[in-house]
Amino acid sequence: MTAATLFPLPLAPEVPIVGEDLSYPVRRIFCVGRNYVAHAAEMGNEVDREAPFYFTKSPSNICHTGAEIAYPLGTQDCHYEMEFVVTIGSAAFQVTADQAMDVVYGYACGIDLTRRDLQTAGKEKRRPWDLGKDFENAAVIAPITPVASFGTIADQSITLRHNGQVSQQAKLSDMVWSVPEIIAHLSGYYHLGPGDLIYTGTPAGVGPVVPGSTLHGMITGLEPIALEIAAE
Repeated sequence: MTAATLFPLPLAPEVPIVGEDLSYPVRRIFCVGRNYVAHAAEMGNEVDREAPFYFTKSPSNICHTGAEIAYPLGTQDCHYEMEFVVTIGSAAFQVTADQAMDVVYGYACGIDLTRRDLQTAGKEKRRPWDLGKDFENAAVIAPITPVASFGTIADQSITLRHNGQVSQQAKLSDMVWSVPEIIAHLSGYYHLGPGDLIYTGTPAGVGPVVPGSTLHGMITGLEPIALEIAAE
């Protein structure tokens, strides 16, 4: 007999799926750091081709496209980072790069919000980035497009407009670590499975938002993403 819980927990956040009545429940969120050379450079870093590295976000911090959110707490320098999101559809543990695409369910546009001042402070003190990366509404996502409807990952354009002006623009082929390489590497450390999201990194051009800012992102073949920071 299972004892009653002290209080109920919220259900897992769900992301709509294009063309389906079902939704995709989110179990975990992994994020790849420094996966575009130009972005690493603008942050004062060099790309390390030895292995990709990751940080995580809590599923409860999922934010759906079209939302209007308050300016995040505890920061004076919140940045946008437009990303290509991979969703896992079947179990994957210690898969090879050749096997990796078989476990992908679909793709989505995402925005990784970052409290840059807190992230920078953590780096300077050689402390974790959690305060800079994992906070309410920090993992913005659009509806998921299944693999069959998207096709092969190639040179699709990834773009973000901040207040109507293009601030980020690149191609998915510019990623340092390809999606198969990321999945293969990550599956050596985690039993990946349905419900896992991978935010695959951001191109150059990241920058700060302020109250009243609007963000509109697009990746060729995917549903667009939008976010508004509420005016004070």
